[in-house]
Amino acid sequence: MSSLAPAERPPGGRVLVYRASLLAASETFVLAQVQALRRWQATLVGETRIAGVALPPTLPTVLLGAGQPPLWRKLRRRWARETGRAPARDVRALAPLRAQLLHAHFGTDGVDVAPLARALGLPLVVTLHGFDIHTTAEHWRSGAGGRGMRRYPQRLQALARDPGVRFVAVSDDVRRAALAAGVDERRLRVLPIGIDTARFQPGPLPMAERARRVLFVGRLVEKKGCTHLLQAMALPPLKAAAAELVVVGDGPQRGALEAQARALGVAARFLGACDSARVQAELHAARVLCLPSVTAASGDAEGFGLVLLEAQACGVPVVSSARGGRDEGLLDGRTGHAVPEADAPALAAALAPLLADAALAQAMGEAGRRFVQERFDLAACTAALERWYDEIVETAR
Repeated sequence: MSSLAPAERPPGGRVLVYRASLLAASETFVLAQVQALRRWQATLVGETRIAGVALPPTLPTVLLGAGQPPLWRKLRRRWARETGRAPARDVRALAPLRAQLLHAHFGTDGVDVAPLARALGLPLVVTLHGFDIHTTAEHWRSGAGGRGMRRYPQRLQALARDPGVRFVAVSDDVRRAALAAGVDERRLRVLPIGIDTARFQPGPLPMAERARRVLFVGRLVEKKGCTHLLQAMALPPLKAAAAELVVVGDGPQRGALEAQARALGVAARFLGACDSARVQAELHAARVLCLPSVTAASGDAEGFGLVLLEAQACGVPVVSSARGGRDEGLLDGRTGHAVPEADAPALAAALAPLLADAALAQAMGEAGRRFVQERFDLAACTAALERWYDEIVETAR
């Protein structure tokens, strides 16, 4: 850590925050972190603007591929990957901003933007979120992650050896995976993103007046484990409780999951993808949130699961098997329950008491809010990131 006291620290600077596509609906955390910066000013940098998170018009944004056809952008990125050089056009677009740092979210973007960081003479920070470090090398090399990503494992290892690159892990679970992949411990920090506890607050409806409702929020893909939650909902403890399930999210497994719910006779409503306001409304109506994540066949796994923090901040107890979340994002037995992966009976056993006992759910929910306020408030987590920025820039001078 820097020897400077907080009052003596430099007043920050400008950071270029890079995400190739700005921004997917599931990546509200990127915008939240940018907006929570206080001493550092951010400029969002991407290749394309996609339908997803609405970006504030006042937030400085640079689209490197603006005005160019998709094929041109694709060929441009391929050229950069194959040559390891940054397009001169990109350097000219960003150099006048006089930034001190470039921060990429996800290792997959980090390897792509590293040549640009070098060309600009900027230290690079790469936040690892989960799939970018857990997914096996064999999966990437097979081309299942896209032809352009076949060499991702080798490129990530090269990035890990680059002394100008620092890494952020969103959880200790991600940190362990990063170390196993060759990231130098001295250039790695565990910095959870956190959530805005002023925004996510308990709803007006007490637990005793809520339906016996389990809420699931997440993309409908293998690693989110919704199939195991459906199996749990069909087991006697939850059947006897007349529990219902609300599923928020969309993805390739949606049709199969809806068919599974019908076949099992589970009372389930699939709402599809919802905006943040609707998710919060569903949290205010739920008795418990369940994140039954598993390790996918590709090795992909949940790095943390911010929805666990959102739920607890709203006073809702949680049940989870997410690798990072179950160990770090809840207090087992106090704010919810941690369960093994792919274990429907364990899920049912953890959910049933919270559905049956409103007082228990209320007490765990209140403890969950205190837990998130103390450990994962967005402002405090972002201040820690800014201190890491300070240290990196001071070291680079």
